Amino acid sequence: MEELTAHFAAWRILHAGNREITDAVVAPEHRGPSAGLEAALGEWPGAFYWASQDRSSLILIRPVGPARRERWVFHLCLFVITALCSLGAGAALAGQFRPAEEPGLQGALLAALRFMMDPVHGSWASALSGWTFTAPLLAILLIHELGHYFAARRYLIDASPPYFMPIPPSLSPIGSLGAFIRLRSPVLDRLQLLDVGAAGPLAGFVVALGVLVWGYASSSAVPAGWQPHASFVEFAGNPIFLGESFLTQALRDHFLPGAEAVRLSLPAFAGWVGMFITGLNLLPLSQLDGGHVLYGLIGKKQIAVSALAVVGLIYLAQTWWGWYLWAGLTLIVGKGRWSHPSVLTPGRSIPSGHRVVGWLCVLIFVLTFVPIPFLQQ
Repeated sequence: MEELTAHFAAWRILHAGNREITDAVVAPEHRGPSAGLEAALGEWPGAFYWASQDRSSLILIRPVGPARRERWVFHLCLFVITALCSLGAGAALAGQFRPAEEPGLQGALLAALRFMMDPVHGSWASALSGWTFTAPLLAILLIHELGHYFAARRYLIDASPPYFMPIPPSLSPIGSLGAFIRLRSPVLDRLQLLDVGAAGPLAGFVVALGVLVWGYASSSAVPAGWQPHASFVEFAGNPIFLGESFLTQALRDHFLPGAEAVRLSLPAFAGWVGMFITGLNLLPLSQLDGGHVLYGLIGKKQIAVSALAVVGLIYLAQTWWGWYLWAGLTLIVGKGRWSHPSVLTPGRSIPSGHRVVGWLCVLIFVLTFVPIPFLQQ
Protein backbone atom coordinates (compact mmCIF):
# COMPACT_ATOMS: atom_id res chain seq x y z
CA MET A 1 0.00 0.00 0.00
CA GLU A 2 2.90 2.37 0.73
CA GLU A 3 3.94 2.20 -2.93
CA LEU A 4 0.57 3.73 -3.83
CA THR A 5 0.08 6.26 -1.01
CA ALA A 6 3.39 7.90 -1.98
CA HIS A 7 1.52 9.21 -5.04
CA PHE A 8 -1.46 10.61 -3.13
CA ALA A 9 -2.06 14.06 -1.68
CA ALA A 10 -4.72 12.64 0.66
CA TRP A 11 -6.71 9.45 1.11
CA ARG A 12 -9.19 7.70 3.34
CA ILE A 13 -10.05 4.04 3.83
CA LEU A 14 -13.63 2.79 4.04
CA HIS A 15 -15.02 -0.65 4.76
CA ALA A 16 -18.20 -1.59 2.87
CA GLY A 17 -19.36 -5.14 3.32
CA ASN A 18 -16.62 -7.47 2.17
CA ARG A 19 -14.54 -4.70 0.57
CA GLU A 20 -11.84 -2.30 1.70
CA ILE A 21 -12.07 0.90 -0.33
CA THR A 22 -9.34 3.53 -0.58
CA ASP A 23 -10.69 6.89 -1.76
CA ALA A 24 -7.62 8.89 -2.81
CA VAL A 25 -6.79 12.36 -4.12
CA VAL A 26 -3.84 11.90 -6.49
CA ALA A 27 -1.01 14.42 -6.23
CA PRO A 28 -1.00 16.76 -9.28
CA GLU A 29 2.34 15.49 -10.60
CA HIS A 30 1.06 11.89 -10.68
CA ARG A 31 -2.24 12.43 -12.52
CA GLY A 32 -2.26 10.92 -15.96
CA PRO A 33 -1.02 8.59 -14.36
CA SER A 34 2.72 8.99 -13.90
CA ALA A 35 4.98 6.05 -14.66
CA GLY A 36 5.46 5.38 -10.96
CA LEU A 37 1.74 5.36 -10.18
CA GLU A 38 1.00 3.22 -13.23
CA ALA A 39 3.54 0.65 -12.08
CA ALA A 40 2.12 0.63 -8.55
CA LEU A 41 -1.40 0.15 -9.88
CA GLY A 42 -0.17 -2.82 -11.90
CA GLU A 43 0.74 -4.53 -8.63
CA TRP A 44 -2.54 -3.70 -6.88
CA PRO A 45 -4.32 -6.97 -5.82
CA GLY A 46 -7.85 -5.74 -6.51
CA ALA A 47 -9.83 -3.33 -8.69
CA PHE A 48 -9.41 0.40 -9.26
CA TYR A 49 -10.97 3.17 -11.32
CA TRP A 50 -10.66 6.89 -11.93
CA ALA A 51 -13.61 8.69 -10.38
CA SER A 52 -13.08 12.10 -11.97
CA GLN A 53 -12.55 13.43 -15.47
CA ASP A 54 -9.16 14.98 -14.66
CA ARG A 55 -7.93 11.81 -12.93
CA SER A 56 -7.49 13.58 -9.61
CA SER A 57 -9.72 11.07 -7.80
CA LEU A 58 -8.75 7.40 -7.67
CA ILE A 59 -10.70 4.56 -6.06
CA LEU A 60 -8.92 1.36 -5.01
CA ILE A 61 -10.91 -1.71 -3.96
CA ARG A 62 -9.80 -5.00 -2.56
CA PRO A 63 -11.71 -7.88 -0.96
CA VAL A 64 -11.40 -8.64 2.73
CA GLY A 65 -12.43 -11.81 4.51
CA PRO A 66 -13.28 -15.19 3.00
CA ALA A 67 -15.20 -15.43 -0.26
CA ARG A 68 -18.91 -16.22 0.05
CA ARG A 69 -20.01 -19.72 -0.95
CA GLU A 70 -22.83 -19.48 -3.45
CA ARG A 71 -25.81 -21.85 -3.60
CA TRP A 72 -25.23 -22.79 -7.22
CA VAL A 73 -27.48 -25.87 -7.07
CA PHE A 74 -30.41 -23.71 -5.91
CA HIS A 75 -29.85 -21.17 -8.70
CA LEU A 76 -29.56 -23.96 -11.27
CA CYS A 77 -32.81 -25.55 -10.05
CA LEU A 78 -34.63 -22.23 -10.43
CA PHE A 79 -33.26 -21.91 -13.97
CA VAL A 80 -34.34 -25.45 -14.91
CA ILE A 81 -37.86 -24.97 -13.50
CA THR A 82 -38.12 -21.65 -15.34
CA ALA A 83 -36.98 -23.33 -18.56
CA LEU A 84 -39.64 -26.05 -18.16
CA CYS A 85 -42.38 -23.49 -17.50
CA SER A 86 -41.23 -21.42 -20.46
CA LEU A 87 -41.16 -24.51 -22.69
CA GLY A 88 -44.74 -25.17 -21.65
CA ALA A 89 -45.70 -21.61 -22.59
CA GLY A 90 -43.83 -21.97 -25.89
CA ALA A 91 -45.58 -25.26 -26.66
CA ALA A 92 -48.96 -23.60 -25.98
CA LEU A 93 -47.96 -20.72 -28.27
CA ALA A 94 -47.01 -23.27 -30.93
CA GLY A 95 -50.41 -24.96 -30.57
CA GLN A 96 -48.88 -28.24 -29.36
CA PHE A 97 -49.99 -28.03 -25.73
CA ARG A 98 -53.07 -26.74 -23.99
CA PRO A 99 -52.72 -25.98 -20.26
CA ALA A 100 -55.46 -27.65 -18.25
CA GLU A 101 -58.10 -25.16 -17.18
CA GLU A 102 -58.50 -26.21 -13.57
CA PRO A 103 -60.46 -23.91 -11.24
CA GLY A 104 -58.53 -21.68 -8.85
CA LEU A 105 -54.83 -21.24 -8.12
CA GLN A 106 -54.47 -24.79 -6.82
CA GLY A 107 -55.87 -26.18 -10.04
CA ALA A 108 -53.48 -24.06 -12.12
CA LEU A 109 -50.52 -25.27 -10.09
CA LEU A 110 -51.59 -28.92 -10.42
CA ALA A 111 -51.95 -28.46 -14.17
CA ALA A 112 -48.42 -27.02 -14.30
CA LEU A 113 -47.05 -29.91 -12.26
CA ARG A 114 -48.62 -32.42 -14.63
CA PHE A 115 -47.00 -30.66 -17.58
CA MET A 116 -43.56 -30.69 -15.95
CA MET A 117 -43.89 -34.41 -15.23
CA ASP A 118 -44.50 -35.20 -18.91
CA PRO A 119 -40.78 -35.10 -19.83
CA VAL A 120 -40.06 -37.43 -16.89
CA HIS A 121 -42.48 -39.92 -18.45
CA GLY A 122 -40.87 -39.53 -21.86
CA SER A 123 -43.34 -37.11 -23.48
CA TRP A 124 -40.82 -34.64 -24.92
CA ALA A 125 -42.41 -33.79 -28.26
CA SER A 126 -44.97 -31.25 -27.06
CA ALA A 127 -42.58 -29.54 -24.64
CA LEU A 128 -39.72 -29.18 -27.10
CA SER A 129 -42.00 -27.66 -29.74
CA GLY A 130 -41.71 -24.37 -27.85
CA TRP A 131 -37.91 -24.13 -27.88
CA THR A 132 -37.82 -21.27 -30.43
CA PHE A 133 -39.62 -19.16 -27.83
CA THR A 134 -37.86 -20.46 -24.71
CA ALA A 135 -34.24 -20.41 -25.88
CA PRO A 136 -34.17 -16.77 -27.06
CA LEU A 137 -36.25 -15.52 -24.10
CA LEU A 138 -33.99 -17.19 -21.52
CA ALA A 139 -30.93 -15.95 -23.43
CA ILE A 140 -32.22 -12.37 -23.17
CA LEU A 141 -32.92 -12.73 -19.43
CA LEU A 142 -29.62 -14.47 -18.72
CA ILE A 143 -27.44 -12.01 -20.65
CA HIS A 144 -29.28 -9.10 -18.99
CA GLU A 145 -28.53 -10.43 -15.50
CA LEU A 146 -24.96 -11.41 -16.36
CA GLY A 147 -24.43 -7.82 -17.52
CA HIS A 148 -25.34 -6.67 -14.00
CA TYR A 149 -23.32 -9.47 -12.41
CA PHE A 150 -20.06 -8.86 -14.24
CA ALA A 151 -20.34 -5.08 -13.87
CA ALA A 152 -20.76 -5.59 -10.11
CA ARG A 153 -17.77 -7.94 -10.02
CA ARG A 154 -15.76 -5.26 -11.88
CA TYR A 155 -16.11 -3.17 -8.70
CA LEU A 156 -15.81 -6.25 -6.41
CA ILE A 157 -19.38 -5.69 -5.24
CA ASP A 158 -20.75 -8.83 -3.60
CA ALA A 159 -23.41 -9.87 -6.11
CA SER A 160 -25.46 -13.05 -6.18
CA PRO A 161 -25.84 -15.26 -9.25
CA PRO A 162 -29.13 -14.69 -11.11
CA TYR A 163 -32.38 -15.78 -9.48
CA PHE A 164 -34.83 -16.92 -12.18
CA MET A 165 -38.53 -16.67 -11.32
CA PRO A 166 -40.72 -19.38 -12.89
CA ILE A 167 -44.49 -19.18 -13.28
CA PRO A 168 -46.59 -22.11 -14.53
CA PRO A 169 -47.75 -21.99 -18.17
CA SER A 170 -51.29 -22.43 -16.84
CA LEU A 171 -50.94 -18.96 -15.30
CA SER A 172 -48.78 -17.13 -17.85
CA PRO A 173 -48.15 -17.15 -21.61
CA ILE A 174 -44.46 -16.52 -20.85
CA GLY A 175 -43.51 -19.06 -18.17
CA SER A 176 -41.25 -16.63 -16.34
CA LEU A 177 -41.52 -13.52 -14.20
CA GLY A 178 -37.99 -12.53 -15.20
CA ALA A 179 -34.80 -12.75 -13.18
CA PHE A 180 -32.76 -10.64 -10.80
CA ILE A 181 -29.49 -10.52 -8.89
CA ARG A 182 -28.92 -9.26 -5.34
CA LEU A 183 -26.23 -6.72 -4.45
CA ARG A 184 -25.11 -7.76 -0.98
CA SER A 185 -22.58 -5.04 -0.23
CA PRO A 186 -23.05 -1.25 -0.23
CA VAL A 187 -22.48 0.76 -3.41
CA LEU A 188 -19.79 3.42 -2.97
CA ASP A 189 -20.78 6.12 -5.44
CA ARG A 190 -23.11 7.02 -8.30
CA LEU A 191 -20.55 5.89 -10.89
CA GLN A 192 -20.63 2.31 -9.58
CA LEU A 193 -24.41 2.41 -9.39
CA LEU A 194 -24.77 3.76 -12.92
CA ASP A 195 -22.42 1.20 -14.44
CA VAL A 196 -24.02 -1.77 -12.67
CA GLY A 197 -27.56 -0.56 -13.36
CA ALA A 198 -26.90 0.14 -17.04
CA ALA A 199 -24.94 -3.01 -17.86
CA GLY A 200 -28.00 -5.29 -17.73
CA PRO A 201 -30.32 -3.34 -20.06
CA LEU A 202 -27.50 -2.64 -22.52
CA ALA A 203 -26.43 -6.30 -22.72
CA GLY A 204 -30.00 -7.61 -22.85
CA PHE A 205 -31.03 -5.06 -25.47
CA VAL A 206 -28.35 -6.23 -27.90
CA VAL A 207 -29.57 -9.85 -27.64
CA ALA A 208 -33.25 -8.87 -27.75
CA LEU A 209 -32.69 -6.76 -30.87
CA GLY A 210 -31.10 -9.72 -32.66
CA VAL A 211 -33.98 -11.96 -31.57
CA LEU A 212 -36.54 -9.41 -32.80
CA VAL A 213 -34.89 -9.14 -36.22
CA TRP A 214 -34.92 -12.95 -36.51
CA GLY A 215 -38.49 -13.09 -35.25
CA TYR A 216 -40.03 -10.40 -37.46
CA ALA A 217 -38.28 -11.87 -40.50
CA SER A 218 -40.16 -15.13 -39.80
CA SER A 219 -43.52 -13.56 -38.83
CA SER A 220 -46.45 -13.41 -41.21
CA ALA A 221 -49.06 -10.89 -42.28
CA VAL A 222 -52.70 -11.84 -41.80
CA PRO A 223 -55.10 -11.43 -44.76
CA ALA A 224 -57.22 -8.27 -44.80
CA GLY A 225 -60.26 -8.30 -42.59
CA TRP A 226 -58.64 -9.46 -39.36
CA GLN A 227 -59.67 -7.36 -36.39
CA PRO A 228 -58.15 -5.65 -34.55
CA HIS A 229 -55.27 -4.34 -36.66
CA ALA A 230 -52.50 -5.41 -34.28
CA SER A 231 -49.62 -7.79 -33.74
CA PHE A 232 -50.75 -10.91 -31.92
CA VAL A 233 -49.88 -14.44 -30.85
CA GLU A 234 -52.18 -17.34 -30.09
CA PHE A 235 -51.85 -19.03 -26.71
CA ALA A 236 -53.66 -22.37 -26.49
CA GLY A 237 -55.85 -21.24 -29.38
CA ASN A 238 -56.75 -17.84 -27.88
CA PRO A 239 -55.36 -14.62 -29.45
CA ILE A 240 -53.33 -12.23 -27.33
CA PHE A 241 -53.07 -8.77 -28.89
CA LEU A 242 -49.90 -6.79 -28.30
CA GLY A 243 -49.12 -3.11 -28.22
CA GLU A 244 -46.29 -1.60 -30.26
CA SER A 245 -43.26 0.37 -29.14
CA PHE A 246 -41.30 2.62 -31.48
CA LEU A 247 -38.83 -0.23 -32.03
CA THR A 248 -41.32 -3.04 -32.70
CA GLN A 249 -43.37 -0.78 -34.98
CA ALA A 250 -40.25 0.08 -37.00
CA LEU A 251 -39.34 -3.61 -37.40
CA ARG A 252 -42.91 -4.49 -38.34
CA ASP A 253 -42.97 -1.77 -41.00
CA HIS A 254 -39.61 -2.93 -42.35
CA PHE A 255 -40.29 -6.65 -42.61
CA LEU A 256 -44.07 -6.57 -43.19
CA PRO A 257 -44.83 -3.21 -44.82
CA GLY A 258 -48.51 -2.40 -45.15
CA ALA A 259 -49.67 -5.37 -43.05
CA GLU A 260 -52.81 -4.54 -41.08
CA ALA A 261 -52.37 -7.43 -38.64
CA VAL A 262 -49.30 -9.56 -37.95
CA ARG A 263 -49.07 -13.02 -36.44
CA LEU A 264 -45.78 -13.01 -34.56
CA SER A 265 -43.51 -16.04 -34.75
CA LEU A 266 -42.27 -17.56 -31.49
CA PRO A 267 -38.87 -15.80 -31.68
CA ALA A 268 -40.62 -12.49 -32.41
CA PHE A 269 -42.79 -12.89 -29.30
CA ALA A 270 -39.70 -13.82 -27.26
CA GLY A 271 -38.02 -10.62 -28.48
CA TRP A 272 -41.19 -8.61 -27.79
CA VAL A 273 -41.32 -9.95 -24.23
CA GLY A 274 -37.59 -9.28 -23.78
CA MET A 275 -37.98 -5.68 -24.92
CA PHE A 276 -41.09 -5.22 -22.77
CA ILE A 277 -39.25 -6.49 -19.67
CA THR A 278 -36.30 -4.24 -20.51
CA GLY A 279 -38.62 -1.23 -20.76
CA LEU A 280 -40.38 -2.10 -17.50
CA ASN A 281 -37.06 -2.40 -15.69
CA LEU A 282 -35.99 1.00 -17.01
CA LEU A 283 -38.88 2.79 -15.32
CA PRO A 284 -37.14 5.36 -13.05
CA LEU A 285 -38.53 3.87 -9.83
CA SER A 286 -37.05 2.57 -6.57
CA GLN A 287 -34.37 -0.06 -7.22
CA LEU A 288 -35.34 -1.01 -10.75
CA ASP A 289 -32.60 -0.64 -13.36
CA GLY A 290 -34.09 2.71 -14.36
CA GLY A 291 -33.94 3.90 -10.76
CA HIS A 292 -30.25 2.94 -10.55
CA VAL A 293 -29.42 4.63 -13.85
CA LEU A 294 -31.31 7.85 -13.19
CA TYR A 295 -29.98 8.22 -9.63
CA GLY A 296 -26.51 7.69 -11.07
CA LEU A 297 -27.10 10.42 -13.64
CA ILE A 298 -28.89 13.10 -11.60
CA GLY A 299 -28.64 12.07 -7.95
CA LYS A 300 -31.43 13.13 -5.59
CA LYS A 301 -33.35 14.81 -8.43
CA GLN A 302 -34.46 11.27 -9.27
CA ILE A 303 -37.13 11.72 -6.56
CA ALA A 304 -39.05 14.20 -8.71
CA VAL A 305 -38.86 11.98 -11.79
CA SER A 306 -40.04 8.95 -9.80
CA ALA A 307 -43.09 10.93 -8.64
CA LEU A 308 -43.96 11.72 -12.27
CA ALA A 309 -43.50 8.06 -13.19
CA VAL A 310 -45.94 6.97 -10.45
CA VAL A 311 -48.50 9.48 -11.71
CA GLY A 312 -47.99 8.04 -15.20
CA LEU A 313 -48.58 4.47 -13.96
CA ILE A 314 -51.79 5.52 -12.20
CA TYR A 315 -52.97 7.15 -15.43
CA LEU A 316 -52.16 4.01 -17.43
CA ALA A 317 -54.00 1.89 -14.87
CA GLN A 318 -57.24 3.48 -16.06
CA THR A 319 -56.85 1.46 -19.26
CA TRP A 320 -55.26 -1.71 -17.78
CA TRP A 321 -55.44 -2.68 -14.10
CA GLY A 322 -52.05 -4.40 -14.24
CA TRP A 323 -50.25 -1.07 -13.85
CA TYR A 324 -51.57 -0.84 -10.28
CA LEU A 325 -49.91 -4.20 -9.64
CA TRP A 326 -46.65 -3.04 -11.18
CA ALA A 327 -46.66 0.18 -9.13
CA GLY A 328 -47.20 -1.89 -5.99
CA LEU A 329 -44.38 -4.30 -6.86
CA THR A 330 -41.93 -1.45 -7.40
CA LEU A 331 -42.94 -0.09 -3.99
CA ILE A 332 -42.18 -3.48 -2.41
CA VAL A 333 -38.82 -3.69 -4.23
CA GLY A 334 -38.00 -0.21 -2.93
CA LYS A 335 -38.96 -1.21 0.66
CA GLY A 336 -41.79 1.27 0.84
CA ARG A 337 -40.37 4.04 -1.34
CA TRP A 338 -40.28 4.88 -5.04
CA SER A 339 -37.19 7.07 -4.71
CA HIS A 340 -33.73 5.52 -4.83
CA PRO A 341 -31.72 5.12 -1.60
CA SER A 342 -28.48 7.04 -1.35
CA VAL A 343 -25.03 5.63 -2.04
CA LEU A 344 -22.12 6.06 0.40
CA THR A 345 -20.69 9.12 -1.37
CA PRO A 346 -23.52 10.67 -3.43
CA GLY A 347 -21.87 14.02 -4.12
CA ARG A 348 -19.13 12.83 -6.47
CA SER A 349 -19.69 13.76 -10.13
CA ILE A 350 -19.83 11.23 -12.98
CA PRO A 351 -17.18 11.27 -15.76
CA SER A 352 -18.73 12.15 -19.13
CA GLY A 353 -17.95 8.77 -20.70
CA HIS A 354 -20.08 7.03 -18.09
CA ARG A 355 -22.90 9.55 -18.53
CA VAL A 356 -23.17 8.47 -22.17
CA VAL A 357 -23.90 4.93 -20.96
CA GLY A 358 -26.71 6.25 -18.77
CA TRP A 359 -28.31 8.30 -21.55
CA LEU A 360 -28.14 5.28 -23.85
CA CYS A 361 -30.36 3.49 -21.33
CA VAL A 362 -32.80 6.41 -21.44
CA LEU A 363 -32.88 6.06 -25.24
CA ILE A 364 -33.52 2.31 -24.93
CA PHE A 365 -36.41 3.06 -22.56
CA VAL A 366 -37.97 5.38 -25.14
CA LEU A 367 -37.49 2.87 -27.98
CA THR A 368 -38.85 -0.14 -26.07
CA PHE A 369 -41.58 1.44 -23.97
CA VAL A 370 -43.11 4.34 -25.91
CA PRO A 371 -45.93 4.17 -26.86
CA ILE A 372 -46.67 1.88 -23.92
CA PRO A 373 -46.69 -1.72 -25.32
CA PHE A 374 -48.78 -3.25 -22.53
CA LEU A 375 -50.24 -6.72 -22.89
CA GLN A 376 -53.86 -6.81 -23.95
CA GLN A 377 -56.26 -9.76 -23.86
